[in-house]
Amino acid sequence: MQLTLSQAIIATICIALVILCERTFPFALFSKKEPPAIIRFIEQYIPPMVMAALVIYCLKEVQPVAVSSLVPNLAGILVTFIAYKWKHNSLVAIFGGTIVYMILIRVL
Repeated sequence: MQLTLSQAIIATICIALVILCERTFPFALFSKKEPPAIIRFIEQYIPPMVMAALVIYCLKEVQPVAVSSLVPNLAGILVTFIAYKWKHNSLVAIFGGTIVYMILIRVL
């Protein structure tokens, strides 16, 4: 099904409004009061759980006997961990680990 230009513009505006409402909802809801304990729990513990799940997902296909697949993965994870502990900046850690990984898969 091909969308016309006006349909594409309307769909884009609708999606933008949904995303805007989704992003501003927590600020509007909790601007005058403290968030409940469950929200603070989620804020504190969900990011590390998501990162752990991503590490497990990334390592599921790694062959532990093949140096060419094991070393780049472990080095990327190690650099990501060290960079995050050092700078406390997720973007620096992710980019650093990705750069090391990409270099090592080309070299090894």
